[in-house]
Amino acid sequence: MASLAPLPEMEGIRAPLPLGEGLGVRAAAETKEASFIDRWQELDWDDVGMQIRAKTTRDVELALGKPRRNLQDFMALISPAAEAYLPQLAQLAESLTRQRFGNTVGFYVPLYLSNLCANDCSYCGFSMSNRLKRKTLNAEEIERECLAIKARGFDSVLLVTGEHETKVGMAYFREMMPIIRRHFSTVGMEVQPLSEAEYAELKSLGLDAVMVYQETYHAPAYARHHLRGNKQDIEWRLATPDRLGRAGVDKIGLGALIGLSSDWRSDSYFVAEHLAWMERHHWQSRYSLSFPRLRPCTGGLEPEVTMSDRQLVQLICAWRLFSPTLDLSLSTRESPAFRNGALRLGITQMSAESRTQPGGYADGGKEELEQFAIHDDRSLGEVAAAVRQAGLQPVFKDWESFLGR
Repeated sequence: MASLAPLPEMEGIRAPLPLGEGLGVRAAAETKEASFIDRWQELDWDDVGMQIRAKTTRDVELALGKPRRNLQDFMALISPAAEAYLPQLAQLAESLTRQRFGNTVGFYVPLYLSNLCANDCSYCGFSMSNRLKRKTLNAEEIERECLAIKARGFDSVLLVTGEHETKVGMAYFREMMPIIRRHFSTVGMEVQPLSEAEYAELKSLGLDAVMVYQETYHAPAYARHHLRGNKQDIEWRLATPDRLGRAGVDKIGLGALIGLSSDWRSDSYFVAEHLAWMERHHWQSRYSLSFPRLRPCTGGLEPEVTMSDRQLVQLICAWRLFSPTLDLSLSTRESPAFRNGALRLGITQMSAESRTQPGGYADGGKEELEQFAIHDDRSLGEVAAAVRQAGLQPVFKDWESFLGR
């Protein structure tokens, strides 16, 4: 009996693709401005979770034995079945990290410019419904913060604000970026999603990197935790990395906030799909990843799921095996002991001596202004000493302006 030919796609309707492939396998000419939203809409959250949990030890062993791993292998490596293979995961992750990045760990520090926010998000201390003192740094205060940060030894800075487009938007960034750019060799941003044209303009002013974490890829959980404001628009946020890629931003940061949804494994897989999409469609940019666990903040949200330290180690190693060239960042959300132990497993970027409130470096900590509680409050010198003790070299500057941008 002859086999049936596959049904053609109806006009305007796309047949779903299997997990692990993604829309990148389709003809690139289908649309001039495709975005990850297309792939996200094809994925089924519950099905992803079931497929991850169905992975066997055989799947894990096959993934470990490959020289290059795909999305199905990533599923296996983050599955419950892979937890028993943590020593093998760690050994391979360390080897791949040393091959690609050498014995180095880069340091950066967040510079909080404002805690004004027009969103109401259940997990963030800056949420508009929280009663706390609001502050936006002016030019003089930013200059003082930059000098205080430079005096500590940092040369890479991540600018952070709440999301308030009118008072802390492009007009503010245009004024402040040249001030900050004078002091640091690398400048990144973690602010509200902007347009492609705005990102291109910021790049012309000296912007090197943008971190835009999705928080969670699970639409019901996203809606549950984003109660008011522009951040309720999940699709605008999902398409932000594509706008960054089209604007030519050098480095793009992805990630999900672990504990915001009930399944960290599914959220992590969605991030992997997002990375695979971006690397295919915007290959000129570099990529970084963060995997923050939900930390205490004003409002007191409890995580929907608790990820153990062993599971976070598993995730870090799985990411390194999936993407040997990916920058992996570990912030002061994690404890000193965990950060020391995870240093050699795949981490390439670390923050230290972080202050999560505007003016925190020049004026000292003021708890009522914090976005979240940090867990590692060691000085930069102490963290750098721990890096050296692990046999690695702290790097504070890895770029010179004469090399171009």
